[in-house]
Amino acid sequence: MKLGTFKGGVHPRDGKDISKNTPIKEILPKGYLVYPMSQHIGAPAKPIVAIGDKVLAGQKIGEATGFISANIVSSVSGVVKAVEPRLTVSGNKVTSIVIENDNEYKELDGIGERRDYTKLSKEEIRNYVKEAGIVGLGGAGFPNHVKLTPKDDNAIDYVIVNAVECEPYLTSDYRVMLEMPEKIVGGLKVVLSLFKNAKGIIAVEDNKPDAIKILRKAVEGENNISISVLKTKYPQGSERKLIFATTGRKINSSMLPADAGCVVDNVDTIVAIYMAVCESTPLMRKIITVTGDAIKEPRNFEVKIGTSYSQLVEEAGGFKERPEKIISGGPMMGTAIFSLDIPVTKTSSALLAFTKDEVAENEPTACIRCGRCVEVCPSSLIPQKIIENVDGLDNESFIALNGMECYECGSCTYICPAKRRLTQAFKQSRKSVLDSRRKK
Repeated sequence: MKLGTFKGGVHPRDGKDISKNTPIKEILPKGYLVYPMSQHIGAPAKPIVAIGDKVLAGQKIGEATGFISANIVSSVSGVVKAVEPRLTVSGNKVTSIVIENDNEYKELDGIGERRDYTKLSKEEIRNYVKEAGIVGLGGAGFPNHVKLTPKDDNAIDYVIVNAVECEPYLTSDYRVMLEMPEKIVGGLKVVLSLFKNAKGIIAVEDNKPDAIKILRKAVEGENNISISVLKTKYPQGSERKLIFATTGRKINSSMLPADAGCVVDNVDTIVAIYMAVCESTPLMRKIITVTGDAIKEPRNFEVKIGTSYSQLVEEAGGFKERPEKIISGGPMMGTAIFSLDIPVTKTSSALLAFTKDEVAENEPTACIRCGRCVEVCPSSLIPQKIIENVDGLDNESFIALNGMECYECGSCTYICPAKRRLTQAFKQSRKSVLDSRRKK
């Protein structure tokens, strides 16, 4: 069987064996929970509660302020103690609602009620997704109701479930596949009901044979859903490469998946859609991998959004050795953090703690023009040439060399024998270009 794939990419040590065999463990938060109003791409939500207000689990506390925005829902019952700027993974302080957990977890009326999606209109389904505050849970954070509302429903040919999880060390999506296959298929059927011409594809890398077996069993009898087994390679799970590997269609930075007749959702996002539409449950939880050689008991947790990262470390047995580097997310595209006093948000995927900071140990040297960065770039760019212009702060040349097609996967930096900080430089240049465009 020929496996779907793409040109380029790398094969870093996956590190998944550390946590992949640990079932998801639900943990309840302690003390205060923090809900940043910006947990998604687009306009921040607007706080609609005030200090002293009592709230219930499932209650909307932040309201979307535009079409490309998302609601924020309380994951616990308790009392609002503050509405103030709080530190986030980005290093910025964001307006946040702080709620003191009363440890009773009283829910809003109607939470958990069963619904038959086949009796709902498209508008009702999209509205339930919007009200639930669902965004892309794979890390991008794009408001999902927007993704499910393309210009032309009839132009959508494929709904692709991204179950690839190609980032090293991350195993949360893998555990979702093993433990919640019915909800994955159920959520996919909900989305397919919006697009009468679409077929469903669940894309999984071939390094997850047990998950593939379980999903194949779950889709038996479903004529409109197939399992697409892809070659294990990073960044197989990137949206552009995933669309190409499963359908042969191509998109670039100026296009949306819908322009290629596709809708792509992360596997846990699909579960969240099922829970919102079929179980009347808004987005209140995340599945998080806590791992790394500095963690005593690496595993996967189901946590309430708003829970502090420090509690995640505590639940994983604490540090067995003082870490030199802590990352929110995966090692390829995640963000190094300097504090654990940061809340879990909708886009949190993992917390990694390492005893050594390998990046800091390797000082960059001069480019030796080996061309390896060109060979591995999934966007077919020439990082070696682009970095010359980035170093000179030449945005026009950066654009001319298609630098905006970079999606910061980190493959070039990973493979570079000179240890040059290519991805970091491209990220700064892309931000500079986007900022200048906004000003114009």
